[in-house]
Amino acid sequence: MRKETSIHGQWSSKLAFVLAATGSAVGLGNIWRFPYITGENGGGAFVLVYLMCILLIGLPVMIGEILLGRRGRQSPINTMTSLSHEEGLSRAWSLIGWLGVAAAFMILSFYSVIAGWSLSYVFRTAGGAFTGLDVDGVRGVFEGLVSDPERLLAWHTVFMVMNVLVVARGVRSGLEQAVKFLMPALLGLLLVLVIYAVSIGHFAEGMRFLFAPDFSKINGEVVLMAMGQAFFTLSLGMGAIMIYGSYLSSRASIMRTSATVVSADTLVAVLAGVAIFPIVFASGLQPDEGPGLIFVTLPMAFSGMPGGVIFGTLFFILLVMAAWTSSISLMEPAVAWLVENRDMERVKASVLVGLVAWVLGIGTVLSFNLWSSPIGFHLDLGGEEPVFIGGTIFSMMDYLTSNVLLPLGGLFIALFVGWRMTRRSVQDELGVGTGLLFRGWYAVLRFVAPVGILLVFLNAVNLI
Repeated sequence: MRKETSIHGQWSSKLAFVLAATGSAVGLGNIWRFPYITGENGGGAFVLVYLMCILLIGLPVMIGEILLGRRGRQSPINTMTSLSHEEGLSRAWSLIGWLGVAAAFMILSFYSVIAGWSLSYVFRTAGGAFTGLDVDGVRGVFEGLVSDPERLLAWHTVFMVMNVLVVARGVRSGLEQAVKFLMPALLGLLLVLVIYAVSIGHFAEGMRFLFAPDFSKINGEVVLMAMGQAFFTLSLGMGAIMIYGSYLSSRASIMRTSATVVSADTLVAVLAGVAIFPIVFASGLQPDEGPGLIFVTLPMAFSGMPGGVIFGTLFFILLVMAAWTSSISLMEPAVAWLVENRDMERVKASVLVGLVAWVLGIGTVLSFNLWSSPIGFHLDLGGEEPVFIGGTIFSMMDYLTSNVLLPLGGLFIALFVGWRMTRRSVQDELGVGTGLLFRGWYAVLRFVAPVGILLVFLNAVNLI
């Protein structure tokens, strides 16, 4: 008999799941990464391709991952082990769960450090640290932060403790209560910043840049970049969406809730661009500033504007909230596995996961200062010069998770649901019959999504 609920609990409502899953998806990728890669890749042309990729890859794979989670009702590792047995398949398919938990754990370790930067900037901005500074001065503040391992470690510690406090309280008392407050607050802050962007006089210029597509900018590299952003922004392939799906009521529609989550995540990313680009143009800055757009360019822009201290502080609070809702979902898969397989109390499991991720995060802290010199080796591939394989601890973990583990996890999810599970099992869990909606999704999951993910993966490892 199929389990109706997970041993860890269940969301109290469909809305709670939507808020939690959206919180997992909405993170630094939406508010930090999406605006700057949009700026680097031609604005509206990139946004158009990105939205198409969300529909053709992101949404189909998310439906598949939630389906697996609800059908298994366990941690990603145990879910994939159980479903492989149920479908008469090799236990090797449990690798999907292991890949997801490993990726989530590694991302948590360095995500906490980057989120610590945002936490630091809340207090720096509120204290007027950037007021009157030019770009070199603002850059000096940022470089002073990342070059100080003790300060980075302190902010990393504070943020990790914030995560442990939420996850230790369980599904309803911890995860659900946190996202019920954080997600509406996040959206409210974002709307305040959008209104502020409208008021500073360069809103039309920002909107033209963001939404007027220049099709001459669209090339293979832009398409692959958009495809990668669409995939990674939804937290797919890292076990977070699967474990959240395991807490979803059997009565909830997976397709409708997935569409709601994807729509909300995309809305936040677009609103972040709507809020940021008018501020950039109003300050006479360039929209293609790259990763420094948030931590260097925007603080300088806010410092020269009326009310800039207030709105700059609100922006970094927004960034912290987005990081927090994502990072608690990164911790949950490993905590659930410890509770299930080691008969550990949730509080102890949360502290253990947080502690190990904190220790691993020290490598990222030191990657920006004491251990900033790349480590690795040179490989002679017959070219003019040997190829260097390696980097800092942070860059190697970031590359391994973003470019290898997450795409492989998403690819295997699409293959497992689309090709290895019986069609009857898939239809039974979705509960939408065999009409056009099911057939369309099933075809895209089986044929379009795997090809798209494979292209992203091959491009990321420089094979195409």
